[in-house]
Amino acid sequence: MFKKILIANRGEIACRVIKTAQRLGIATVAVYSDADRDALHVRQADEAVHIGPAPSAQSYLRIANILDAVAITGADSVHPGYGFLSENSNFADALKAKGIAFIGPSPVAIEAMGDKITSKRIAASAGVSTVPGHMGLIEDAKEAVRIAAEIGFPVMIKASAGGGGKGMRIAWNEAEAREGFQSSRNEAKNAFGDDRIFIEKFVTEPRHIEIQVLGDQYGNIVYLGERECSIQRRNQKIIEEAPSPFIDEATRHAMGKQAVALAKAVGYHSAGTVEFIVDRDRNFYFLEMNTRLQVEHPVTELVTGIDLVEEMIRIAAGEKLRFDQEDMRLNGWAIESRLYAEDPYRNFLPSIGRLTRYRPPAEGRRADSSLIRNDTGVVEGSEISMHYDPMIAKLCAWAPDRLGAINAMGAALDNFEVEGIGHNLPFLSAVMDHPRFREGRLNTAFIGEEFPDGFAGVIPTDADERKLAAIATYINWKLQRRDVLISGAMDNHTRRVSGDWIVMLNNHAFQVAVRDQEHGTTVSFDDGSVVTVASDWVPGRPLAHFQIGAESAAIKTSRSGTGYRLRWRGMDVVAHVRSPAVAKLARLMRQKRPPDTSKLLLCPMPGMLTAIAVSEGESVEAGQILATVEAMKMENVLRAERRAVIKRIAVWAGASLAVDEPILEFE
Repeated sequence: MFKKILIANRGEIACRVIKTAQRLGIATVAVYSDADRDALHVRQADEAVHIGPAPSAQSYLRIANILDAVAITGADSVHPGYGFLSENSNFADALKAKGIAFIGPSPVAIEAMGDKITSKRIAASAGVSTVPGHMGLIEDAKEAVRIAAEIGFPVMIKASAGGGGKGMRIAWNEAEAREGFQSSRNEAKNAFGDDRIFIEKFVTEPRHIEIQVLGDQYGNIVYLGERECSIQRRNQKIIEEAPSPFIDEATRHAMGKQAVALAKAVGYHSAGTVEFIVDRDRNFYFLEMNTRLQVEHPVTELVTGIDLVEEMIRIAAGEKLRFDQEDMRLNGWAIESRLYAEDPYRNFLPSIGRLTRYRPPAEGRRADSSLIRNDTGVVEGSEISMHYDPMIAKLCAWAPDRLGAINAMGAALDNFEVEGIGHNLPFLSAVMDHPRFREGRLNTAFIGEEFPDGFAGVIPTDADERKLAAIATYINWKLQRRDVLISGAMDNHTRRVSGDWIVMLNNHAFQVAVRDQEHGTTVSFDDGSVVTVASDWVPGRPLAHFQIGAESAAIKTSRSGTGYRLRWRGMDVVAHVRSPAVAKLARLMRQKRPPDTSKLLLCPMPGMLTAIAVSEGESVEAGQILATVEAMKMENVLRAERRAVIKRIAVWAGASLAVDEPILEFE
């Protein structure tokens, strides 16, 4: 077994590898850039080595810097995590040349499967079903348009060296093929240093389902079931689960058999994933093979009981697999939700900043037999940088069945506290409660189909509004009673607190009466209904647990002006609790209008302005490209919303921009 492992990565995956290595009694080495000097993985490792500036191209992607860190620390093995150098055969070769074990597959397998064009050819030769497409390299946009038309729209334009949704576009016509080719090429070059592009047929109503494989260096290979990864946005996975609610045993066996055949065709060892696209009739087609640990590996671990990182380490150390295919059993159901530093209310654009509050739900077994796991690379106070991927945690829930796992995930998301940055917790909660998701009717277009206009929060039902109104009334009642006790102690007299209030919530008025009863606080509505509210809430506590009648809820609470902001299950409302007299006057107040920004192009996210496509005085049409902003390794094209004339250009290519910073002004 190895004595010291260097983890050539950062964030949650570095912490994940450190956890298993230390359990096995193996010393660990972290590497870090300028931006990660105080990162969690640096604190957790036994040693840490600085490898360069914040940009990944100057640190985590620089092979020489990693090799220097190996030499300095005397590490005898390297785990690459995922991303960065994990699928770089040159890196694996360089380690091999120095006698350092690479905890992953052979350079030959990485080379063969890392190139999507080559991998599809090998897959076809191994008898694996593949998607129709053009497997040759494409030189320019003109050729891309021609090939796309020959295949038949829609098509998928993909980076040959791609992964994680980078360098990937769907084109439905020639114009989109031309533009998508160039954007994919730019993203691929920036993310992977390789701008080769290929095109394949886009399967409509597709599910993204992948098979986990594990093989040793003696030709023994098994598959560990499948993962459903169809909940995606911009080709980036958001929610994954194991097993798939769509795959039956016969299809699972057929997919697993083909995945193993492909792995054997390239002499694969270590953990790997064979990705398939599956149509409505359960026909499946090979997409690619990821020669590394997947982001979503925890759900497989939860349903199989196998620590994939441990197995990777043992395989790299020359051990044989400790089980065979007949030993594989899937137990229960697991779901993973990726917590991203992105603002769902601004079309999921990246968000950066400091985590002023970061309190994940408690991990471990719950009273209902469910289990919660959170893989993370940050702590409260950590800085979310624009230089790296926006994922900051992977929240996982396991239960004996799918509905139990969904419910456990929903409760865990309610109890996850994140402040200081934009994040997608509300959106994840909305998906967990979505009827179509709960029924398992999924495809990769789920988000586009169910949230066609983006995410503006969950609209409370009438029943939800009543619950939230009761909670706001309870909070207000407790605050009023506290104020009376404080003022009474100071002034030697007691002010009477009225029990009659008007709650304004989403332009709906609730007339309520609140009383402290022997069995709890009751809130009575003017229609005669009465609910009992109990809670552990105290002033200043941002997360409180409420019992509203027979229902329990974990709700994030805070002050918002003169009202109370309540966040729960994707809902985000402000409730004002006023006396009848004040409520009558409040109805006469005029609404404050937001400033007019219609003549400005504002930067929608923090990032770098990579291009300005227009000039001052130029007339532009609706849909015309105005500028391009790169943020967290993704290229974002900004377009004109209407016909206009450019009056002024405020910033130029190369500028680092903040959210809502003006880029252009229109006449």
